[in-house]
Amino acid sequence: MVKREYLPGWLVMLVVSLISLYASGLIVMGGRHPLEAPVVAIVLGIVVSNVGLLPTACAPGVKAFENPLIWGIVLIGAGLDFRNIAAQGPQMLLVIVVTMLVGFFAIYYLAKAFRLPQRLSILLSVGTTICGGSAIAVTSPLIKAGEEETSYAIGTIGLWGLVAIVLYPKVFQLFGHPGMDQVFGVFAGTAIHSTPQVVGAGFIFSELAGKTATAVKLVRNTFIAPLAFVIALWYSWHSTRRSHAPAGEMEAATGEPAEAPARVNWVKAFPWFLFGYFVMVALRTYGVFTDLGIDMFNHAGRFLILVGMAGIGLNTKFSAFKGIGVKPLVVGFIGAVIVAAASLAMIFAVGIGTS
Repeated sequence: MVKREYLPGWLVMLVVSLISLYASGLIVMGGRHPLEAPVVAIVLGIVVSNVGLLPTACAPGVKAFENPLIWGIVLIGAGLDFRNIAAQGPQMLLVIVVTMLVGFFAIYYLAKAFRLPQRLSILLSVGTTICGGSAIAVTSPLIKAGEEETSYAIGTIGLWGLVAIVLYPKVFQLFGHPGMDQVFGVFAGTAIHSTPQVVGAGFIFSELAGKTATAVKLVRNTFIAPLAFVIALWYSWHSTRRSHAPAGEMEAATGEPAEAPARVNWVKAFPWFLFGYFVMVALRTYGVFTDLGIDMFNHAGRFLILVGMAGIGLNTKFSAFKGIGVKPLVVGFIGAVIVAAASLAMIFAVGIGTS
């Protein structure tokens, strides 16, 4: 049952989400809307929070932003059919997996080299390599990331994703050969961060590139749940190690204040909502849902995730960024370049677009 104290805050989150959807629809490129509503919601939420427009009565609901977010994750499982993954072929799957692995670990260790907090390093890695803000929003509660870390990661990923949607099609249009549509489609689907940006960039290039990019990106999106599961288990194990290590030693190793010794609740740490996600996937795969039902679940799930992101922005204060600086932006840029290079290397290694 919903707590009544949550309602004012959730109402504000709802209003911010609706305004973000409207603002996102105002900008059109290639027949698509590249300015993501979640990014707008984050920015608008930050503005509302920092100019003093958020009433005190809204605080409990805004703090409980994870509730609608989790339900959104479960519902979007209805949009995935496991058979569509198998139909994409081993070559594209190899490009997707290798690009994600190279990108994830390269960005993570790059962020650590820049002495970014561990949680922010993880969020930048998953946001760049999986699906932008959605992957960050899914991972954030699993690693107990702060609102400011989540917001900064989403903002960083959103910024460089928007640069990519404008820059990448123009660069690839300089090289014209018969297989370039498919090459760019696979590249956009693996190298650009979020789904709207991937689709927009693909159709800016060509219709075939747009269709290819969309198919590749949907396969890439399926890795959200398993990666979140692995990260949740790893983080719980890592937290256990930190609780038994000297405070100074762990702070020096991670760049974060050492946490007080505590016993990890493995049952609570497990992301149980992912079971709901996989149940929805299974029901979709076996034809339980009608096309109308699938469409309704997808729209509802995406909107609930958007509401959760509005809550993330509303929880963020500018003062929290003082200790972070511009380093995440630099890491985000270098990370985007690394992922793009890995994608191109794999595309040409497996011979996509050469036949």
